Amino acid sequence: MDNWFKSRWFVRAISLAFAIGLYVFVQVEIDQYQNDSRLLPNSGDDAQTVEDVPVNIRIDEENYVVSGVPEAVAVTLEGSTGTLTATAQQENFDIYVDLENLEPGTHTVDLEYTGIPEELKVYIEPKTIEVTIEERVSEQFNVAVDVINMDQLPKGYQVGDSRTEPDQVTITSSKEVIEQIAIVKVFVDVSETAESIDNREVPVNVYDARGNELNVRVEPENVNASVDINNPSKNVPVNVETTGELSNGYSLSSISPNADEVKVFGPNEVLQNIEQVSTEAVELSDLTESGTIDVELDLPNGASVPDSESVEVQVELEQTRTFEAVPIDVGYLGDGQDISFTEPGDQKMNVTVTGNQAEVSGLTAADFNVSIDAEGLEAGEHEVPVIIEGPDGIEMNGEFEQAVIDISS
Repeated sequence: MDNWFKSRWFVRAISLAFAIGLYVFVQVEIDQYQNDSRLLPNSGDDAQTVEDVPVNIRIDEENYVVSGVPEAVAVTLEGSTGTLTATAQQENFDIYVDLENLEPGTHTVDLEYTGIPEELKVYIEPKTIEVTIEERVSEQFNVAVDVINMDQLPKGYQVGDSRTEPDQVTITSSKEVIEQIAIVKVFVDVSETAESIDNREVPVNVYDARGNELNVRVEPENVNASVDINNPSKNVPVNVETTGELSNGYSLSSISPNADEVKVFGPNEVLQNIEQVSTEAVELSDLTESGTIDVELDLPNGASVPDSESVEVQVELEQTRTFEAVPIDVGYLGDGQDISFTEPGDQKMNVTVTGNQAEVSGLTAADFNVSIDAEGLEAGEHEVPVIIEGPDGIEMNGEFEQAVIDISS
């Protein structure tokens, strides 16, 4: 080894190797510095960054679609203050990616620019992007209508048929995206809607099978949607329910609604189970006179009668009253004859009447004539019929059908 270092050629070779290594190291550092200087403005120049600069795509849009291109980038400009400020404020430059000469597939490309003065240095972030070019495909899809907020329709209303005009749209994108399309639909809000919706303009939405919205071109972007809002109804008879018992002296002649039918509104699934509508039960013990009363309807859940939630019910009562100690008149008693009553002993009896409550309630004992006919009777004891006369339509019953009398001369 010592002999090597004593050799002139060995020392020269070692020196040359160190020199070459030092040269390579310095050159790498210089290249790295130059690369970094392209990304960062020189500290000696004014610089300004313009954010959210849109990126344009140069490609045959009729035949191809592109993915991977950012919507916007940040552009840093460096140079003299006057030129720099005017360029940054006006933003009259164009950032683009040129794909016109590329075939379908995935490519790594640089973002380019035009419209920036040559004296300015330009730094785009990102500078390089990866894009995918695919052939453009167009297909027609039926448009579905998704009606929302149906639970906020007015009571009894429901959604009927729905449709769009046009009923199909043309969707354009890559073949891969087209194959992902699961549903094309529009949303129609029917909250608080009591009338059918006619030709409401709504945007078309496109989704994949997972419900993710797809970014595709739709022609047309909006369609006219129509939704039938129905208020189904049917006419059904009214049944009056009663509960309890009438007070003593009263009987129910009739109780019936003034309207034989009512129009009930509600969803079809509710209406199909309704054959009649009953009222809330009328408490008979509260009734003491004939007349008209309002009674609430007992409607099933989901059904309604918008015109009125109640009906008029006509009540007809019969009343029974007893008039006590009504005098018995004697008719056609012969001259010089006297009469005495064995039964009833005081020539009076009770009269019980039954009839329409409105009529019976206004009667007095004076409205009745109780009598016997003594015409042609000779002296002695006789059994004669008791005659009761009173208003028409009133049933009258005396305490005695026969009176026992004694005639003397």
